[in-house]
Amino acid sequence: MKKYALSLLIIFSLSIPTISFADAVVGEKIITLGENLTEQQKQTILSEMKATDENQIITVSNEEEHQYLGDYIPKATIGTKAISSTSITTESAGSGLEVSTKNINWVTDEMYLNALMTAGIKDATIYVTAPFEVSGTAALTGLIKAYEISSDEAIPEDIKQVANEELVTTAELGDEVGAENASALMAKIKDEIAKNGVPETEADMRALIENAANDLGITLSEEDMNRLIDLFNKMKELNIDWNQVGQQLDQAKDKISNFLNSEEGQTFLQQLKEFFIALWDAILSIFTNNEETA
Repeated sequence: MKKYALSLLIIFSLSIPTISFADAVVGEKIITLGENLTEQQKQTILSEMKATDENQIITVSNEEEHQYLGDYIPKATIGTKAISSTSITTESAGSGLEVSTKNINWVTDEMYLNALMTAGIKDATIYVTAPFEVSGTAALTGLIKAYEISSDEAIPEDIKQVANEELVTTAELGDEVGAENASALMAKIKDEIAKNGVPETEADMRALIENAANDLGITLSEEDMNRLIDLFNKMKELNIDWNQVGQQLDQAKDKISNFLNSEEGQTFLQQLKEFFIALWDAILSIFTNNEETA
């Protein structure tokens, strides 16, 4: 549920009018494989994704990773091999995005969601995996590539660049303030813009970001602040439909409410309660044992 709730939170952060899979049909799946996987690793991942002969399979190269991320991330972080792989399954209109990952240690589910929505992708189930722990940078490149093939429509280059920059900015901010805090901050900033309009001046943008960070109890360095201002100024130039952002926010709130009121949501809350009770009992037992030994 933790990832589910956070994933819904990032729905708040929709950046531009979404673009659906123009020629895709519900249930269609496209798989992307890192080019440097061994044959055995490829077969294992295809089995893990429950691939069939009907699924289209494409590869992602390390060169493509550097092409899209080279301006925003050190070469050493990108590495020299494309390993992470993905599947993206088209869902019915209005179902939203859902992401799950395995063996991805730098890019979180919420960061993928953020970047994919910025790129204009919606209504899909996405799975990102690797045979061992990797950063996950190849996955975003693969997912964008899969979208373009599926829809037969190229994503504008400036949108690709902003999506990739946003992914890296959020991930690096997460190294300092925590991945969940970084994702929540990005969502809150966009939510404020959707409600109150785009700040007209850099000073207004700074104030908005500062207030959002303060509300979340996050302390930003001057470098982080300037980087966020620069990122959102670039988004500002993309003619974003902020009314669409507000609509996505309302849909996300409905999703969270519906989940918490569902049988599954109630079961989760009960399990969460039982977990904390067990944790408290364990803490008490430690202190009791210490008193007895003393």
